[in-house]
Amino acid sequence: MKSIKLIIALALIATFSWSAKAIQDEKKWAEIYQIVDQIQEPVFPDKTFNIVDFGAKADGTTLNTKAIDQAIVACTEAGGGTVLVPAGTFLTGAIHLKNNVNLHVSEGATLKFSTNPKDYLPLVQTRWEGNDVFNYSPLIYANGQNNIAITGKGTVDGQGASDNWWTWKGSSHYGWKEGMPSQLDEGRGRPALDKWESEEAPLFERQAGDGFYLRPQFISFIYCTSVKIEGIKITNSPFWVVHPILSKDIIFRGVHIESLGPNSDGFDPESCKNVLVEDCIFDTGDDCIAIKSGRNSDGRKPNIPTENMLIRNCKMLEGHGGVVIGSEISAGARNIFAENCEMSSPDLDRAIRLKTNAHRGGVTDGIYVRNIAVGQVKDAVIRINCMYDTKSEGIGDYIPMVRNVYISGIKADMTGKTPAKFGLRLEGIDGENSIENIFISDCNFNGVKKVAQISNVKNLRLEHVIINGEEIKAE
Repeated sequence: MKSIKLIIALALIATFSWSAKAIQDEKKWAEIYQIVDQIQEPVFPDKTFNIVDFGAKADGTTLNTKAIDQAIVACTEAGGGTVLVPAGTFLTGAIHLKNNVNLHVSEGATLKFSTNPKDYLPLVQTRWEGNDVFNYSPLIYANGQNNIAITGKGTVDGQGASDNWWTWKGSSHYGWKEGMPSQLDEGRGRPALDKWESEEAPLFERQAGDGFYLRPQFISFIYCTSVKIEGIKITNSPFWVVHPILSKDIIFRGVHIESLGPNSDGFDPESCKNVLVEDCIFDTGDDCIAIKSGRNSDGRKPNIPTENMLIRNCKMLEGHGGVVIGSEISAGARNIFAENCEMSSPDLDRAIRLKTNAHRGGVTDGIYVRNIAVGQVKDAVIRINCMYDTKSEGIGDYIPMVRNVYISGIKADMTGKTPAKFGLRLEGIDGENSIENIFISDCNFNGVKKVAQISNVKNLRLEHVIINGEEIKAE
């Protein structure tokens, strides 16, 4: 087999021994297994509250928000149990979960969510792309609750489309036309969030909702503990699909997400601790999984990273990235693990991606990825970018740090398919130690146009990395 040397701009090569690395690697994997084994799954009393008994009608047109809420209140006041959505199609507005409630969407049941923004009032506390705000309620929401779940083999359908929520993106690709309002309008939406954050406006002054055009998340909970989402199918989200915030002990298992609208990230834990994602299918309009911890000062001030997260046995189809960290990562991330996943689609941009910049800051430390099968990506198999979105945001004063990344066993074969642009793309910040201690081993990529594009990386080690049939070495 041929061997080629990879010339890396401004990179320093580590002397870290591979035997020591392997020992540390296995120790860390053992630690995360122990952590997720200790996550307490929600447990519910054997009591059932059928929403039909509270007046819900499965005709697909009657708004059942009140009936579902009454069932949830009765359930929590009785000490908990299961709120049952039986077979049929039920239209609803916002659903707010409460302590000890399992919302069970039965096989053959569909919860369809209204596309009328007024059905998601009053405003609730949340984060929108990492910034604190009061906005429309997520379609399913909880605040400060314990021991809650969404389970079943049924479907929850946000009905997001190019004639309702998606136009607020401000993109003609999703139905927006000149003269229509959007989240990009001056003084509204994203510009308002940026202003509030830069001025450090108090949370109670950050009132969005009507006239701001910030789409609600599909499922989001904040300040919650012991949460499980299992078995359901989620379709057509207005915005991010599942977004836990400042919560801990989360299980996301056996869920199928099919949502190709704008910003349809699949699973976005933000400043969360102890998270297990397993046996899920992601077919999304944005990142399949994107790990967050706040945007700029709204993340830096509380300084709560996302930590202790395991992703395993998942399938990633369409999306901007398979497993992604960032870009709203200002409080950092640590102890993030992914293994035994499949990623492939002509519309999947990257398999593994870390994205941040010097406005975000934050330390991402301890990323472990192994045994990933990649069928096809467009941009790069592995990408670490500390210069993300600098064209629009410029260079800031908060240098991010990405360090101690261990990647092994990624197999990517794009032979006979549209090739990826790069095998590896690693871009640090000139003059700063923004990326260091990157260990990539036992990887094989075929069918990429260019081997790598690497700059401003300290301590990069490549061992048994084969790209287009040739072993590459860092130099």
